[in-house]
Amino acid sequence: MTEESDYPDEREQKPESEIDQQSVAKSIVEHEDEIRTALEEMDAEPPEDKEVGLQLPKLDLGRRQFMAAGSLGLAGATTGCLDRLDGDNGQTRRGVAEADVPPGEHDDYYAFLSGGHSGEVRVYGIPSMRQLMRIPVFNTEAARGYGYDEETREMLEDSGGYTWGDTHHPRLSQTDNDYDGRFAYINDKANGRMARIDLEYFETDAIVDIPNTQGVHGACAQLPDTELIFGVGEFRVPIPNDGRDLDDPDEYGSVCTAIDPETMNVEWQVEVDGNLDNGDGSKDGRWFFSTGYNDEGGVNEAEMTRDDRQHTKAFDIPAIWDAIEDGEYEMINGVRVLDGTQDSPLNQGDRPIVRYVPTPKNPHGVSVTPDNKYAISSGKLDPTTTIIDIEALGEVDDPADAIVGQPNLGIGPLHTAYDGRGHAYTTLFVDSQVVKWDIEAAVEAYPEDGDGDSPAVIEKIDVHYNPGHLIASESYTADPEGDWLLSLNKLSQDRFLPVGPVHPENDQLIYIGDDEEGMQLVKDTPAYPEPHDASIVSADKLNPTQVYDREDQPDKEYISSDDNEIIRDGDEVHIKMHNQRNHFGFEDITVQEGDTVTITTTNVESTPDILHSLAIPNYDINLKIAPQETREVTFEATEPGVHWFYCAYFCSALHLEMRSRLLVEPAD
Repeated sequence: MTEESDYPDEREQKPESEIDQQSVAKSIVEHEDEIRTALEEMDAEPPEDKEVGLQLPKLDLGRRQFMAAGSLGLAGATTGCLDRLDGDNGQTRRGVAEADVPPGEHDDYYAFLSGGHSGEVRVYGIPSMRQLMRIPVFNTEAARGYGYDEETREMLEDSGGYTWGDTHHPRLSQTDNDYDGRFAYINDKANGRMARIDLEYFETDAIVDIPNTQGVHGACAQLPDTELIFGVGEFRVPIPNDGRDLDDPDEYGSVCTAIDPETMNVEWQVEVDGNLDNGDGSKDGRWFFSTGYNDEGGVNEAEMTRDDRQHTKAFDIPAIWDAIEDGEYEMINGVRVLDGTQDSPLNQGDRPIVRYVPTPKNPHGVSVTPDNKYAISSGKLDPTTTIIDIEALGEVDDPADAIVGQPNLGIGPLHTAYDGRGHAYTTLFVDSQVVKWDIEAAVEAYPEDGDGDSPAVIEKIDVHYNPGHLIASESYTADPEGDWLLSLNKLSQDRFLPVGPVHPENDQLIYIGDDEEGMQLVKDTPAYPEPHDASIVSADKLNPTQVYDREDQPDKEYISSDDNEIIRDGDEVHIKMHNQRNHFGFEDITVQEGDTVTITTTNVESTPDILHSLAIPNYDINLKIAPQETREVTFEATEPGVHWFYCAYFCSALHLEMRSRLLVEPAD
């Protein structure tokens, strides 16, 4: 938002041919303001000398048309129509697929959604869109006791000690190109971390702080069997970033990081030109694709949006391993770093480690089709997506020759998902739409595919508003289900009750299982800002446990009702006690001021859903303890007095009586 208007119709005009790229980018970024006033302004023609074109490759759009495109979602809020490209011209369709899940019945799918600045992963049921759970990852979270016991507190401290994270791209482990129910992986866009979530317990069990990078954006697994996890480093920084080359952007770089999914150790990094963005891997394990922007090496908006072409980077994974075996890397901060820049010797031979595929303009999302034929990259500041023939990519001399399609889809294409029937679904950020299109039809139309919507476009549906990511059910696998699609929209504006100046975002459920009836908007679900990507997996592919298995906690002592004891060794006190309805192992615990106190406690319940906790507010302690789980915490007894500790989970009729005293005697 700007206090002083920078809009083209309110400043000194240039001829359309002279409007610079900075103005174009600003028109995209600031169009939210235009949406807000769109309906009013569309009622009156702007003065003739105020008409401005939005000049993007293959696009010449007058300001009034741009306003109309940007407000499609807003208008759709009042008409409620599905605007298909079949001559219906906005006639209302009221029939939607059955999406209600009655009380007591279960959903067909789990959806794992990024939580953005909350640093968590949200879990929905699909199609009910009920939020089932929130999994804390990079931020502390009291209800789960995350960051308050020794194990999770040490995990957060050892991974950088940051107080917050920004989750973006949850991806699930696969075996033979299908979800195997073992793990989910999630990136930290803010601090350059990657985390692993154990899907047996729906708990974060490992975090790695990645050297030589700031901000890991895209995240993806090497398929078909999750051999590696890739973290796409976005921000260009000096490598190593130790104070050298502070004001010499030519020496900055961004890296793609490969992580061992079992140990969560960094295996290698490849430095490239420009800023990396999103990523996806080929189904055969050879390629990892990442979009990129700012090949110009700029440090401000004007510099980073100057060129009409950037590159989608294709990392040849076997070639990278060969280069490592040949010792063609440099050890930086304990990591093997390979030079994958365009002028690197590693990219001059017959088998370059990175292929640079020219892509218009500032490409953002990239995803691989279920049949592994194509990688499809979206041009963000261009109305086209670029279709890359994966098989041809390894054979052509010029990577540009692997481009086999470039359909014009609409304004602001960002991300693409698949239904397994040959259709792609792409978000149009500026148009506030999702477009459905035929992949092979786009290939057949190339290169004659010209101005206006591509002949490959089947249908468009308004969403509310400004969709970023989208995901279809099991779209990242080799065999998508093709029934549900989530559009994760950045703005909601008028869709929900107002809750102050921070609006919820809007996750919308769309039925895509009927090609005759077309896409059908089913539900709006408000989301706490700011979520990004998601993965949807069939419920029968996950088997989460409901009671802890003691064998999964081999380093923690199980404290039964017969094992309660207090062990003192000088000023160190170890308290071992069980907990169950409606008491702890000790009614009173007495320690001395200055003691180091360790409490190990086990929930001895065996009934699912009977959680307890150990809350000592005066010492900032709040442990969640699930049935058969053991948790441990250590603290310094610095405050003399009576400190009640209690169960903070409502566990029974005598829940309020489940409490004991911690008595800290003064040192004097």
